[in-house]
Amino acid sequence: MTQNALQPGHSETTRSLVHPLDAFYERSGLALPPLERIEGEAMPEPYKSLLVHERDMTSTLENFHGRRVQLNLISRHITGPDYFREVVLVLEDGGQPVEFGAIHIHLDRFTAEVRALILQERLPLGRILNDNNITYISQPKAYLRLASDRTIDRLLTLRGVHILFGRRNTLLDPEGRSLAEIVEILPPAQPS
Repeated sequence: MTQNALQPGHSETTRSLVHPLDAFYERSGLALPPLERIEGEAMPEPYKSLLVHERDMTSTLENFHGRRVQLNLISRHITGPDYFREVVLVLEDGGQPVEFGAIHIHLDRFTAEVRALILQERLPLGRILNDNNITYISQPKAYLRLASDRTIDRLLTLRGVHILFGRRNTLLDPEGRSLAEIVEILPPAQPS
């Protein structure tokens, strides 16, 4: 794929495809980076193994890197029960970025104890859900190929334009209600 295949203009459909990432970019006055939707089968390894599944990304990344990940908060805002945060997941004992993400969490769908853990902004949501034995379904909605921009380069400690891969995922409770909508973008893969 050439870099020109990624189009910088984004339709309303594309914007909803990458929600809530689009909201953070809009709040910062930035245009979304060039991106396109791709089929999971078209994704190269190791990204296919890391993204094309119905598991949470926290445990998937920890298994891949052989170490735990921790959350670095970039920004957040709360509107009623809707909690939005932009994060970088990093390896616990070195700080290497392993995911850039934007997440919309529906706080009213969790107990007060779990809400408190989420709002502490220290642990990835996947770890909180798994550690508290919360039943959920991970349902990827789309797979993405995108060109990194200055924001993503800075957060993932990259230089220059890189073609990256990600996904738009929804976590659902057993009744089918959304617990969270997430855009997850991985840096160039370098297993630890």
